[in-house]
Amino acid sequence: MPQSLLKVLVHIVFSTKDRMNLISPELEAELYRYIHGVIENKGARLIIAGGTTNHIHMLISVGRLEVPVLIGDIKRSTSMWMKQKGVNKFYWQKGYGAFSVGQSQVAQVSRYIANQKAHHSKRSYEVEFRDLCLKYEVEFDERFVWD
Repeated sequence: MPQSLLKVLVHIVFSTKDRMNLISPELEAELYRYIHGVIENKGARLIIAGGTTNHIHMLISVGRLEVPVLIGDIKRSTSMWMKQKGVNKFYWQKGYGAFSVGQSQVAQVSRYIANQKAHHSKRSYEVEFRDLCLKYEVEFDERFVWD
């Protein structure tokens, strides 16, 4: 085959540093548009983004990009952008979760991301993240996961 084809879907999750509530409802939609631009400029595609005041979820078709490099680019550029918007103490946590998603799961994961605010009326980010790690069978060390 003369052509190489690739589609890799990743559900990415990370929080603000110390899970501080710094993503205001007034900035949320604009933040996701900015993230969309960062991702598109890297040659990937944002399918959906959502979250709460202290964390975000994204479903991204990453193509040939390295996931850690893309996440670093998103975090760096959005941290600067948030500071320009007047959120002076804005930082993301050091780590992240990145979970592979099959094409047949896109609708389900998209609904999950779209309904973040409803999910978090009942449970914390910490419980949600632990549950995601368990669901995807990702081992983690509780001592280091919240930095």
